[in-house]
Amino acid sequence: MATDAMTIKEQVRRRYGGIARSVRESGESSSPPAPASCCSSEGVVNEITFFDNLYATAELTGLPETVTEASLGCGNPHAIAGLQPGESVLDLGSGGGIDCFIAAQQVGPTGQVIGLDMTPDMLALANENRAKMGLQNVEFRQGEIENMPLDDESVDVIISNCVINLSPDKDAVFSEAFRVLKPGGRLAVSDIVTQGDIPEPVRQSLEAWVGCIAGALDEEVYLQKIRDAGFTDVRVESRDVYGTEVLEGQTLGPAAEALLATIDPTIVQGYAAVSAKIVAYKPR
Repeated sequence: MATDAMTIKEQVRRRYGGIARSVRESGESSSPPAPASCCSSEGVVNEITFFDNLYATAELTGLPETVTEASLGCGNPHAIAGLQPGESVLDLGSGGGIDCFIAAQQVGPTGQVIGLDMTPDMLALANENRAKMGLQNVEFRQGEIENMPLDDESVDVIISNCVINLSPDKDAVFSEAFRVLKPGGRLAVSDIVTQGDIPEPVRQSLEAWVGCIAGALDEEVYLQKIRDAGFTDVRVESRDVYGTEVLEGQTLGPAAEALLATIDPTIVQGYAAVSAKIVAYKPR
């Protein structure tokens, strides 16, 4: 087990790069893979599948299968973002581009959407999807969410879908988000947080990190980090709560399953994973 920041990032990049390659290869296949959630191990789709309940039918209309197959979120940030025509939007961890493409429809031709991702294979998939759709108001940039390649006060809205929990330095993420938002701008994210403590062996598992579990913070800790970055009116708009089933082997893989076998079950009593929709504002 090794959970230093560089190791975590490389493992995350490898896992999501593999998903992107699989989706790109499936483009010519008659049997494309089903959408996975963020909370599943490589090659293992979690029984808790968020995708089917995330988006309204109208939001998905016209999206290629190579977009929907690469949807790895745990929520729908558009439900709380309130995007308006002409706004500029930044999507943190944009993956195959699904939230960028939905945002592009909402901000219209006078708006702009930037997708930021650190994984070259995901960026290649996203750009292929953009070309298929012929969108002119979307661009994708390579970079890390802890060090965003954007100017100060350059975007109106930041969205993100089950990505910030994967970062080993969430303070840097929220600090950077505050920097690039315009005064009065808003943050609208769907992410995994927790209620109760994650057992330390699980916290140290790389499989649990890439499965969106080990990096998840207690909800109150997560919200305080947003406040500490300078945001105001920080609130949880909605929660979907899941119990200890998210710590089962089908979620984290064989290695984490072996770890859990050594843990006293009473340790995780009261633990829950929460898919939370969170909004916050940068003061004017």
